[in-house]
Amino acid sequence: MKEAIFENRIDLTDLKKTVEKLKEEIGKIIVGQEKMVELLLVAILSDGHVLLEGVPGIAKTLTAKLIAKTIDTGYSRVQFTPDLMPSDILGTSIFNVKISEFEFHKGPVFSNIILIDEINRAPAKTQSALFELMEERQVTIDGEKHKMDTPFLVLATQNPIEQEGTYKLPEAQLDRFLFKITIDYPNLEQEFDILNRHHKNRNINNLEDVTKILTPVQIEELREKVAKVHIEPNLLRYIAEIVHKTRNNNSLFLGASPRASLAIMSGSKSYAAINGRDFVKPEDIKEMAYPVLNHRIILSPEKEMEGVTTKKVIEQIVESVEVPR
Repeated sequence: MKEAIFENRIDLTDLKKTVEKLKEEIGKIIVGQEKMVELLLVAILSDGHVLLEGVPGIAKTLTAKLIAKTIDTGYSRVQFTPDLMPSDILGTSIFNVKISEFEFHKGPVFSNIILIDEINRAPAKTQSALFELMEERQVTIDGEKHKMDTPFLVLATQNPIEQEGTYKLPEAQLDRFLFKITIDYPNLEQEFDILNRHHKNRNINNLEDVTKILTPVQIEELREKVAKVHIEPNLLRYIAEIVHKTRNNNSLFLGASPRASLAIMSGSKSYAAINGRDFVKPEDIKEMAYPVLNHRIILSPEKEMEGVTTKKVIEQIVESVEVPR
């Protein structure tokens, strides 16, 4: 029996070619981490911010810089520290004696791609300065709104192991990240490949050789195509049921917000598109469930003491919801 051949109603040829080029360019320097790279590309197409979590030395910052280098747009890096103040990142008004008026001097967040390194090192006052920035793509200084240019993407890194000199991110801030991508160590073969590459080429991490693939205009065009990707009403209900089950689960102290439902939907559409489909399948939703939910739910103290993980709970919830036919 022949397999059914589906013809896309949306031409995704350019999108797929662009994604392959981006993966190829990033693969020149980054070994492995295919899932992380794929999720970062999904986030770009979904217009969402990303939190990268992992131990030091596994290319979190390098990958974020690479993503910025492949896009022909503004890039800014901010190293978060315990003494960082909101004005250090947003900007401040300075009195100009010549014109006898205050002038606003923009901070480093006034760019397109913002890399925040070690985001959990800044105190609550500085973290709260990011709320409006991440959600509304604007900052309000002295009563005046300052809009961010498009595209605007925050890529933040944090180390989950080190606790000294760090602050737990507020739940309201975590909810503003589309994904939290947990990055593991490379496997044995990947580690060997890393050593081999660096042995043969000492300048392997030279980002100046990275080719720019995307422009802001192209990003907007690709996002418009992704927005047209079809998702059946029964799949929307499937997403709603998964998220709803996080709110009445005995293993969880805090469930996910409606923002999580929207994140799974937009992420699933982008994931389908980069895989060459103009329609969402249940498998796309399952693929997006963990990176969207893992930072939005909180385990109950009892389950945390028992060693239960958020990954296990999310898997159980997804498996408990009937897949639409």
